[in-house]
Amino acid sequence: MITQFSALYAGHVLEGEGIGFNGTPHDDRWYSNDRLAEAFGIAKDSAILMDKLGYDVLWMAEHHFQREGYECIPNLLILSQYLCRFTKNLKFGCGFNILPMWHPIRLAEDFAMVDILTGGRVIFGIGRGYHTREIESFGAPLLDPDANRELFEEQYEIIMKAFNEESFSHKGKHYTIPPEVPYRGYTLKDITVVPRPVNPVETWQPVVSGSDRGMDFMAKHGIKGLILGTHADYVDEYMHKFQEANARYGRDLPLGGNLGLGLWAYLDDTTAKAEKALEPLFEEHVKFAAPLGMLRYTDEQMKEVGPGGVARHIAAGVDFRETLDKKAWFAGDSESTISYLREIEAKYPGVEQVMIGFPMGETKAQFKDQITRFAKEVIPTFKAQKVSV
Repeated sequence: MITQFSALYAGHVLEGEGIGFNGTPHDDRWYSNDRLAEAFGIAKDSAILMDKLGYDVLWMAEHHFQREGYECIPNLLILSQYLCRFTKNLKFGCGFNILPMWHPIRLAEDFAMVDILTGGRVIFGIGRGYHTREIESFGAPLLDPDANRELFEEQYEIIMKAFNEESFSHKGKHYTIPPEVPYRGYTLKDITVVPRPVNPVETWQPVVSGSDRGMDFMAKHGIKGLILGTHADYVDEYMHKFQEANARYGRDLPLGGNLGLGLWAYLDDTTAKAEKALEPLFEEHVKFAAPLGMLRYTDEQMKEVGPGGVARHIAAGVDFRETLDKKAWFAGDSESTISYLREIEAKYPGVEQVMIGFPMGETKAQFKDQITRFAKEVIPTFKAQKVSV
């Protein structure tokens, strides 16, 4: 049953100009530093409004070096702690901390501090990354997807030890923690992360390719998953695979349990108006994501154009119409939106969270309008609103 509503702001500062297939080419954009820093103000204004409207979570994305203005938030923990100053109830989801760009103990320490200082209002999220410019520039692998996953899995093991054990040691392929060095008259054998989180740490991860190995890893560790912008047929496949993987580890989940469903969506007075507004935003998303191998859009783009063949990842559709028909993206009026979410509840009774995406190129005014409309016209059908004064 749907009980939580969240929104995703990945950090874009495009403000609607030059978007769509006939707009500014992706690589021709290069914004000023002042313009790129506007992402923090957009996040602040969005968080304050969402808190007043009774939303549950604002998810944001960690990315680096994106002078083109798409994903401009390099540190989710710093920004989330800052935004907690201006909000009362809203939580902030790390969607996602890209583990290969972190030392695992550094991330564990930083998250533990934020957990304590915000009273548990930041949600831990992990990802493997999909930009070579980011991952490889930090000295980690992405072009070799097996090496990337191997590193990611070892890092997660270390982070969980750091969170949950009073002291620990680790010896793996990539890390020996601690090194056996002399310290204050003895040889180091273990270390303690100071401080550790004081609230239960719930881990989330994107469900992208739906690989058997990825599903098994999530189920083994009890990690929750978010599915965003994905063809309905693949959503159904992932829902069943995730349930089956968890069952193998003795976790009996209803279909959709421990999974959230995200929509790149637009709500308007009529479906036709919503589709007209959403189409250029969809085109901008394709311009951004398809060359990275993060979107199945055309037959050509479904080939291994991205690092390690990640073009096999998010399946959306061959054009805007199919993408809508297959519910990878959604445009509608309030009645059709509520009807669709009721279908989700009936088909996947374990799904508790629906996330509304803030598409690339959508303006601040549009996003404000969208989260307000969803809060007033859709959300009350599913949950009682607690609007802040």
